[in-house]
Amino acid sequence: MSLAHSVAFRGVEACLVEVQCSLSPGLPGFSIVGLPDKAVSEAKERVRAALANMAIAFPSKKVTINLSPADLPKEGSHFDLPIAISLLAALEIIPRDITQSVVALGELSLDGKIVPVTGALPAAMTAAAEGMELLCPAPCGKEAAWVSDASVTAAETLGDVVRHFSGQVPIPPAQPGEIPAFKPTNDLSEVKGQERAKRALEIAAAGRHHLIFVGTPGSGKSMLARRLPGILPSMTAMEALETSMIHSIAGELDEGGITRDRPFRDPHHTSSMAAIIGGGRLAKPGEVSLAHNGVLFMDEFPEYQRNVLETLRQPVETAEVMISRANAHIRYPCRFMLVAAANPCKCGYLPDPERACARVPHCGDDYLGRISGPLMDRFDLRVDVPPVSYSDLDLPANGEKSTTVAERVATSRAVQQIRFAERPNMRTNADAEGEALEEIATPDKEGRDLLLRAADKFKLSARGYHRVMGVARTIADLDGAQTISRPHVAEAISFRLVSPVDA
Repeated sequence: MSLAHSVAFRGVEACLVEVQCSLSPGLPGFSIVGLPDKAVSEAKERVRAALANMAIAFPSKKVTINLSPADLPKEGSHFDLPIAISLLAALEIIPRDITQSVVALGELSLDGKIVPVTGALPAAMTAAAEGMELLCPAPCGKEAAWVSDASVTAAETLGDVVRHFSGQVPIPPAQPGEIPAFKPTNDLSEVKGQERAKRALEIAAAGRHHLIFVGTPGSGKSMLARRLPGILPSMTAMEALETSMIHSIAGELDEGGITRDRPFRDPHHTSSMAAIIGGGRLAKPGEVSLAHNGVLFMDEFPEYQRNVLETLRQPVETAEVMISRANAHIRYPCRFMLVAAANPCKCGYLPDPERACARVPHCGDDYLGRISGPLMDRFDLRVDVPPVSYSDLDLPANGEKSTTVAERVATSRAVQQIRFAERPNMRTNADAEGEALEEIATPDKEGRDLLLRAADKFKLSARGYHRVMGVARTIADLDGAQTISRPHVAEAISFRLVSPVDA
């Protein structure tokens, strides 16, 4: 019996799978056991054709491939390559002792080429943890090589694999690849007016606070949100690895290597619950997980299905989502910043008496009422975006550039990185809660008095009270202040109460 290894994916976790090959006397045949799905079962035809293309005679024996553990479902075409090398080891074409310490994944074409597959990065993590070599398709090598503890071999064809393991033509180790940083073409200085909305955008970026814009059509809500990537700092190496593992599982890493740019996801308002939260037959990650360490922008927020909006409540709060299936419970991380945009009513012109419909103000209550109170309570910043006057549009674009704002945001994030260095579960002010929040965000006496009076007058929930403290901490960080004072608290409260949703 010969042995190789591969992986089976459960969320972002890659579980080690033994690929055992046995050649036994009897009628010639080729069977695969161990809970394979249709794609795995079809591997025998691809492997047979790939070997024939290399002029390797298929054995006239009974070939049995066992995928162990047998009770773990095996899904995907990436089992082609480990099945092939296990069979080649059984035929003594490549040394058996070498294949035992190899984790392989890759799909085979009929001519023996190794086709790229998803999940190379999590597979490399598992290979490194087990002290094994990873064998993967050549296009996947750049992402897998980011795991420095793993020895990654990226091959073009099955013939290259045979020559590598037989010592004829060794394949050099794969080198990590990084996609060049994206240079946003949209600049914040292009947005004329809307100074308060720009300020909210800066605060949200600095502390990863959730933000909602409410305004008439054409007032610049989407324009503002799409300039957010230009002021966000690049991801750290650990954040890039976390995010790329999710994107690798979803098959989103198709440019070779990984990127330090924070993801900006912009799903359409007709997206289903499985598309937003995750799920489907294979329990794939949804938009909330693909936006991990980045931004999830939901335009036309009230137009999303009600059940989709309500399922956001837990991921926003816990920064993870659990997808339950009959045979598995899969957990995906989703530490994202939610930015939403909404019109004030169905017609969109609630504040304009000349253009509003006849149902004012009830149309506004009905429309924004689609956003439940508990979900709205999770937005730290609520901003009215009034229409820009024609005189402002005629003025030259002389606002602050994105690079200037990005420097202040980066400085604030650096302060928070030091602040939460001893708390691995917290990275930004929005993550702080309980004792940690009291320690870092308690205002001075005047600020505390103002906060208590505002909480009593406007009937803030306990969550709202603590969210105001977190926003005030971020404002103080942007101001370079160690202590949270009354002006910081006042500005944080103003962003909590301004939206007409609360009216």
